[in-house]
Amino acid sequence: MRAFATDETRAMAENTRTQTKPRMKPYVEAIHAYVPGKSKSADGRELVKLSANENPLGCAPKALEALEQVQSPAPYPDPGSTALREAIGEVHGIAPARIVCGTGSDELLNIAAQAFAGPGDEVMFSRFSFSVYDIAARRCGATPVEVDDSDYTADVDALLAAVTPATRVVFIANPNNPTGTFLPRGEIARLHAGLPADVLLVIDQAYGEYVTADMDDGGMELAAAHENVLVTRTFSKIYGLAGERIGWATGAPGLIDALNRIRGPFNVTTSGQRAGIAAMGDQDFVTRSREHNAAARARFTEAVEGLGNHGLRAVPSEANFVLVLFEGSVTAEAALHAIAEAGYAVRHLPGQGLPHALRITIGTDAQMADIADALRQLCEADA
Repeated sequence: MRAFATDETRAMAENTRTQTKPRMKPYVEAIHAYVPGKSKSADGRELVKLSANENPLGCAPKALEALEQVQSPAPYPDPGSTALREAIGEVHGIAPARIVCGTGSDELLNIAAQAFAGPGDEVMFSRFSFSVYDIAARRCGATPVEVDDSDYTADVDALLAAVTPATRVVFIANPNNPTGTFLPRGEIARLHAGLPADVLLVIDQAYGEYVTADMDDGGMELAAAHENVLVTRTFSKIYGLAGERIGWATGAPGLIDALNRIRGPFNVTTSGQRAGIAAMGDQDFVTRSREHNAAARARFTEAVEGLGNHGLRAVPSEANFVLVLFEGSVTAEAALHAIAEAGYAVRHLPGQGLPHALRITIGTDAQMADIADALRQLCEADA
């Protein structure tokens, strides 16, 4: 039973409460909220959105058909996403019990940090990584540790050298967002082998389906064989279901149990589960999207490299976007304006230490030709 406070103890408590309003935790106050890609120009014009790495081909026809089916929103969705996990497991050869679904992979990245790190711990990632990693570390009170890259690519030696007794989680995006760079199988294996067994390695494969089978980084195999590897994926990119917010992760039973304890109880909607199941059954769409992306990305990269004498450089990418660097007299700000004038929104990332770069999502052939022309005309005017 709670004891009633005396007048004296009540007065003492009042004297110690000097705040006039609720105050957020300092580690939450330090978070810079995630900024999504823009879809309008500075003057409010609607632009073609090539700033969020969405699939220009839309979503799989089977997924669209599933979304169009009439369904009641009254009942709660299946809390365990059972049928969706079974569909994912069938495609990837994973036992459904080793899969957990989330509200996009963002939820799973955040709760992975929350489950295994906290105040006094460190969460590590490479410079120029996905901005959610910093947020995930701070929201659970852990210290984010950003490690130097090597020409916009994660440096395994630098990451391993930065490990301390306080390190609890290491995030690695492969392919990486926003640079598009990729670590091959040997480097991912070397990173894992060099980490202490009590450090969780989270391999974020949001763009994994854009990588051909012969370039597989071995992340799924590591997650199947070890207790400290979690692989995350999403339906937001190649599957074209960003609006449904569906993600999934796989790892050892203990990792899946930890994430299930703290994820949202009904985190994937009924429509999202149905669309995800249908999308997994339409792998032809995935193949078509990957092939379109590879061809359009190659042509666009060649066009950018053709402007190298003006200081433009395309970072080699295995994702569905290209990071274009502006290392001469033509600035990223000028290019952002020129591309907007041509009717397109792309991503400028000064907040991530990339004021000299634009991340440009691969769109249709016509869209990429328009952007290449806008860059060419800007460079010619600068000559």
